[in-house]
Amino acid sequence: MKTLTIITATASILLASAFTIYQSVNYKVKDDAYAIKIKGGKVEGTFKGLKASISFNEASPETSKIIATIDASSIETGNSLKDKHAKSENGLNANVFSVIGFESTSITGKAGVYEAQGKLTLKGITKIVKLPFIFEHKGTAYLFKGKLTIVPNDYNVTKAGTPDVLEIDLTIPVTK
Repeated sequence: MKTLTIITATASILLASAFTIYQSVNYKVKDDAYAIKIKGGKVEGTFKGLKASISFNEASPETSKIIATIDASSIETGNSLKDKHAKSENGLNANVFSVIGFESTSITGKAGVYEAQGKLTLKGITKIVKLPFIFEHKGTAYLFKGKLTIVPNDYNVTKAGTPDVLEIDLTIPVTK
């Protein structure tokens, strides 16, 4: 009987620790420290208004989830006329579609190098995209850094002067 009790207790401890090892950590974006930069052709700019829910597990990324939105009207190119065009109906149509959203459907990778596959919604159009990223941590400093490439025309962004391809660079410092 004593042996059965010891075996049961050992199994319970191992089972409980297995769930602890693979538990995701919820991260919060450092509001004033992140950068979302776009570039392509003659277009360069930034976005603000990032809101994100990041539940990430380095050891078991398949248990992780990223949901993020940015304010479409927050685009800044350094040129007020370009900003106005970018927000217009043939651009982002920010008055109608106020947010750009991403929701991961799967995350894979290891050793700091990962890829999130997910749904990117822009102007009410949702497409599956791949977002390769790295996750770095030094002490209590944590950083997600990635690059997403999109074709604006796939999202009905047809404003004259819009490049065929846009790169979106993400640098997202986070805290636990």
